[in-house]
Amino acid sequence: MPMLARWASSMLLLAGSAAAQTAPPPPTDARTRVSEAGDAAMERLRAATARRKAEAGRAPAIPAPPDGAAQRRAADALRRRAVSTPMEARARAGVTTGRESLAAQRDAMAKRLGQALGLEAPEMAAVAGTVAPAPSGWVPVLFVSSSMPVATLRTYAGQLERVGGVLAFRGMPGGMTRVAPMAKLSAEILRRDPDCTGPSCEMRSVQVIVDPLVFRQHGVTRVPALGMVPGDPTRPYCERDEGSPGSPHLVYGDAALSGLLEEFARLGGNLEVRDVRRHLENR
Repeated sequence: MPMLARWASSMLLLAGSAAAQTAPPPPTDARTRVSEAGDAAMERLRAATARRKAEAGRAPAIPAPPDGAAQRRAADALRRRAVSTPMEARARAGVTTGRESLAAQRDAMAKRLGQALGLEAPEMAAVAGTVAPAPSGWVPVLFVSSSMPVATLRTYAGQLERVGGVLAFRGMPGGMTRVAPMAKLSAEILRRDPDCTGPSCEMRSVQVIVDPLVFRQHGVTRVPALGMVPGDPTRPYCERDEGSPGSPHLVYGDAALSGLLEEFARLGGNLEVRDVRRHLENR
């Protein structure tokens, strides 16, 4: 009997041990802390999202303009600023030097082109834009293209010569990096005798410019087109004012210069074309 009791006790102990091994372990303190930290993080995220939505719904605050006293103080400070006379003198000298350098570079380029193309001074002077004096008042500018027939361009050049007008191209045939094709085209347009060849041919005194900016300024969409520009439209870019005035009207059409001027006057530009029409009629 004692042996049976001990056997029964052993069986009870083994059953208790197996039950203890299969039961899930109780939750630990580390798991609890992780769960609480996760809940807190989610709560902070929800709060931040709500704040962001609320801020996006509000209009941005516009700072108030400065009062009159602050504006007057700023204006007085600008008026009292010291003027550096030596600095202004250096700036004027720099502008003068830049203009002289640009003129020298243009002359040198014309000379090199003359040597390359076998052209002498009169022809290359027309190409370089140095024959006619700087015009004054309202100058007729005829916007043209190298795709137009040379005979038409020659006719316009003869008419513009009588009134001191300008032939304006948007770009050069073959691209802005190739000057020789433009020089040859200019020589064909300005040569008085179309059958003349060689450097001794007489040239017309008409300015020929390549200026994409003047096309953009006037919004030229097709050619030929006539505009009346105040001042000198052949000035280099660096000598122009940013807001320089342009032609008040623009006339499109493949017509004679007299017809384009008449249409310009009909559009309200009678004052601008008055002197040009008088010169054209008197010659």
